[in-house]
Amino acid sequence: MPRRSFTPFALAMLTGALSVGLLAVAVVNGWLGPDVGRGGGFCEAARDGLVKQPANTISNLGFVAAGLAIAWRAGDPRETIRRHPGLATAYALVVVLLGPSSAAMHATQSAVGGRLDLLSMFLVAGFAAAYAVTRLTHRGTATCLAVWLAAVVGCEVLEQVPGAVPVLMSWANVGFAALLLSAVVGEVVLWRRPGTRYDRRWGAAAVGSLVLAFAIWSQSKSGGPLCDPGSPLQGHAAWHLLDAFAAYALFRLYASERPVGPTPAQDRTSRRENRQ
Repeated sequence: MPRRSFTPFALAMLTGALSVGLLAVAVVNGWLGPDVGRGGGFCEAARDGLVKQPANTISNLGFVAAGLAIAWRAGDPRETIRRHPGLATAYALVVVLLGPSSAAMHATQSAVGGRLDLLSMFLVAGFAAAYAVTRLTHRGTATCLAVWLAAVVGCEVLEQVPGAVPVLMSWANVGFAALLLSAVVGEVVLWRRPGTRYDRRWGAAAVGSLVLAFAIWSQSKSGGPLCDPGSPLQGHAAWHLLDAFAAYALFRLYASERPVGPTPAQDRTSRRENRQ
């Protein structure tokens, strides 16, 4: 039996340590720029200290933990993405980076922090959509990377569209939601395809977590019924933690993919026997 590889987990640990460390140094030294109110619409009142929104900032450690958990499983040949193990590591690293990238906005409310937050969102949602497309079209890693890049660039362009959007607030969020929705639709189509089975419980857990997260997110914005600006318990922090779990559950769904029916070698043997 192939042995566990510790490379994915080591890379995720290094990525987490460097990104969190760099964020801490950047916050202390003001490298991300002045407070321009980015993220101010997510209820939590800005504090006078270095970290403007403590709950919304610290809750992003959930993404780091989820990314490390994914990386640990990615090193096990029995639990990784079997056909594309390199993509398992890439996904783990992106989930890890989502934590400090989102925290950059909530800790500083700076414009640069806001840009990092959106980019990390586009990267994770873009991966989910691209990996679904890759499997639907029976293509390889190159296709996944190309679709992934196109999805991120498309969201970056959409972000430049001016004007507010009802419920979703911005066109950037529309792009993020569209990628997630396309990923969910793609996964449902894949579940219904013959020849492959999945542990659908993980898919249901991912979708359920995302739906609950969105419900909380939509009601806990500034002025919303769940908003209490001074509370240490913030709805947006719950959004982070639920999304982190959804990212982990999505990987477990990917890793549960198994072929159903005879292997190619068994199929060739069966055909030879039938000809005889």
